[in-house]
Amino acid sequence: MFKKFGAKLKILFKSTKKMDDSFFEDLEDILVEGDLGASIAMNISDQLREISKNEKLQSEEDLQNIVKRLLEDKIQEYKPEIPRDELSIFLVLGVNGVGKTTSIAKLAYDLKNDNYKVLLAAADTFRAAAIDQLELHAERIGVRLVKQNNGADPGAVIYDAITSAKAKGENIILADTAGRMHNKENLLRELKKIDKVIKSRGISESNYKKFLVIDSTTGQNGYSQAQLFNEAIGIDGLILSKYDSAAKGGALIQIGDKLHIPIAYVGIGEHYGDIKPFEKEEFLNALVGLSDK
Repeated sequence: MFKKFGAKLKILFKSTKKMDDSFFEDLEDILVEGDLGASIAMNISDQLREISKNEKLQSEEDLQNIVKRLLEDKIQEYKPEIPRDELSIFLVLGVNGVGKTTSIAKLAYDLKNDNYKVLLAAADTFRAAAIDQLELHAERIGVRLVKQNNGADPGAVIYDAITSAKAKGENIILADTAGRMHNKENLLRELKKIDKVIKSRGISESNYKKFLVIDSTTGQNGYSQAQLFNEAIGIDGLILSKYDSAAKGGALIQIGDKLHIPIAYVGIGEHYGDIKPFEKEEFLNALVGLSDK
């Protein structure tokens, strides 16, 4: 992941004989092309310019480590605590096509292997295929699914899921939600209805988390999606799909810096077991080219 971006930084740093205006212009161009955005690119460039006046930078690795250090406070890990003696619910959001349903299945598989009793809720009722896909995943993984007919009220599905989970003594509900919203107002209206149902059914605030799935390859568009959903309902953490491919890490820096949304999980392959907690150190090393991942 991020090989192209990290490689460009390494080439610039290695070939630099003098840290002049031309160098900093090239650096800003690379950062902007890497989806960090103009304001962050200029900020990093300005800080590096100041540091270079006071510190003797002898190698490309010195420069890579400084850029890493300057990015460290712009991105955070999120490791949610899931109690075993209370019911929790993860509301999983995301636009169509980002890998939302697959990410839910991977998370269900991971939690089941950690001895959690998992229930899936098919609250993406606008797309019949979404219900069918989630049902197939539930059968393969060996977890229960609560669903209604295509076009049913998503809030009603969530209500039934919470009632069923309480009756069966399950630990956690992973709820799929619709990704086909035409505008912010529709999104806000639908999510507020679901939000009201969850809160009215006695799920404590600490056990109710909202996760947004973002395709790691989408770059700037991922930031726009995060901004929309965060304004609509407030996002607790990100789940990154396709993290093993040509991911565009700069957009994640923007999301962390401007929206303050941490990253919880990353999908790293096609199999159910291919999900893991996000590791900030690993991400930053890969982003600036300090590792070959």
